[in-house]
Amino acid sequence: RHKNIIGIKEATGDLNRLQEIKRQVDEDFILLSGDDMSCLEFMELGGDGVISVTANVAPALMAQMCQAANDQDWTTAREINDRLDPLHHGIFIESNPVMPKWCLFKMNKITSPAVRLPLVEASEESKIEIERIMSESL
Repeated sequence: RHKNIIGIKEATGDLNRLQEIKRQVDEDFILLSGDDMSCLEFMELGGDGVISVTANVAPALMAQMCQAANDQDWTTAREINDRLDPLHHGIFIESNPVMPKWCLFKMNKITSPAVRLPLVEASEESKIEIERIMSESL
């Protein structure tokens, strides 16, 4: 406990860790998932939200899913998460932020998918795969 620490981003994907943290903090301590692939389960177990990579590409859908989860409308939250799940995985087929930048470039949200060294632009295979995922998910 520290007066300046009000929450934590838990990004291991280990849902058991959430319960360990919850036992050690006050009820108003903010618990945020940092793992898109398990964020819905994290919220189902009492987490408050997510710091999301997927939200860079699909902000409205991620916000709707989190709102449904916060409202405990688990049916809607799962439906949205099921739709986003291929994107949650696909966005990490190369190192972050390579794939999110490619997605944003293809969506005409940024003018270049360039990344700084030591990162390099996505491979052609990855570009084709993420574009397929985007066309099916968004």
